Amino acid sequence: MVKSSTYHKEKSKKWQTDISKIDNWYYDEEENTWTCANGRNLVFRYESKDTTESGFEIRHRHYHSVSCEGCPIKSACTKAQGDREVRVSLRYMRYKQQVREKLRSEEGYALSVRRMIEPESVFGQMKNNRGFRRFLLRGLPKVSLEVGWLSLAHKLLNQAAIDQNRKIALQE
Repeated sequence: MVKSSTYHKEKSKKWQTDISKIDNWYYDEEENTWTCANGRNLVFRYESKDTTESGFEIRHRHYHSVSCEGCPIKSACTKAQGDREVRVSLRYMRYKQQVREKLRSEEGYALSVRRMIEPESVFGQMKNNRGFRRFLLRGLPKVSLEVGWLSLAHKLLNQAAIDQNRKIALQE
């Protein structure tokens, strides 16, 4: 379970009251229409397919407003000169909603808190205490090797510190 890139922003009051965000609109599954904050419908026009660099296929559904003419909140809704158009991946929106619900559950919250704490301290140690600011090598295989060496060095230095503390404790 991975948070979306906008997960923390979505929790803010500013995001939840932003009428330009399609997450704050109503979707009618039977009619296949979106309703904006002013109550105007955006109707389905066509579906397109995009392929990511990794080869994953994304289906986008394109919706177009019947008319934004004379809308008092158009300037807050869109910067477009004409009517409002949106491109939506319903699969992505469903997935995002499922993740939101899981993260808001007690078990999901506990897992996300634990996950945040575990790697952050390691990266903080590498950056602040070990002076690691950037990779010296280029290319995924070389960077993976460099991360492996950094991780090994981090683990060995931690183990050395633990052994040193034990030795001091035994001497006292």
